[in-house]
Amino acid sequence: MDVNKIISIATEAGRIMLQSGGETYRVEETISRICDAYLIKNSDSYVTPTGIMVSATDIYGHNISIVKRIKNRTIDLEKVSQVNDLSRNIKSKGITADEFLEQLKAIEKEPRYGYKITILASSFIAAFFTLIFGGSSGDFLASFFIGGIIQYITIYGSKLDINSFFINIIGGMLSSILAILFVTLGISSSIDKIIIGSIMLLVPGIAITNAVRDTIAGDLVAGLARSAEAMLIAVGIAVGSGIVLSFWFLYGGGFLI
Repeated sequence: MDVNKIISIATEAGRIMLQSGGETYRVEETISRICDAYLIKNSDSYVTPTGIMVSATDIYGHNISIVKRIKNRTIDLEKVSQVNDLSRNIKSKGITADEFLEQLKAIEKEPRYGYKITILASSFIAAFFTLIFGGSSGDFLASFFIGGIIQYITIYGSKLDINSFFINIIGGMLSSILAILFVTLGISSSIDKIIIGSIMLLVPGIAITNAVRDTIAGDLVAGLARSAEAMLIAVGIAVGSGIVLSFWFLYGGGFLI
């Protein structure tokens, strides 16, 4: 068995999982499972949120290593599940290395939900969070509208490779500006509930969860990195909302209802 080919395939599987929001310990586990399934027993992997390092020794005693840099990360748990299942079925279904690689390519090419569905779902999520926090029907409508706009800005910003920190600042600012506008026009009644419900779309829930799970699993570097990422996202949201609300209170005679 070509060791170089196998660890390349294993690294590619890990890349897809990590870029799709998989935890680092799960990625390492998947890489090790793939290597074991193809009889590469002396493999090691080290995964962080921004990189994958895999090494193995061939039958001649030569060390082979691969380093894969991860620049973009998103959330697509369906791909994480599919790659995980595929790695577990190598032995039971007799999947060859070439077949495994072809199925990996097929998984990566699978489209996510369309933009329209994603924006609509985001609108409903923001709106119902506002209801959970005690908002009125007018607040529900405002958050529905704001949630769709925030998701559109997030998608468009990602296409332009805008840093997520600035996207979150913009999202926080938009949620505050539009919440104030809806209340000023008399459509809604609670600025605070609209803002809280809307920015729930930006809250780094998965990043926080993965940080805790990585730390518990012993991946301290990955846990700290994800914690820093979650904190940076939260700071971005707070800065965006805080700037608008500060100007509202200082110069607009602002108040929260």
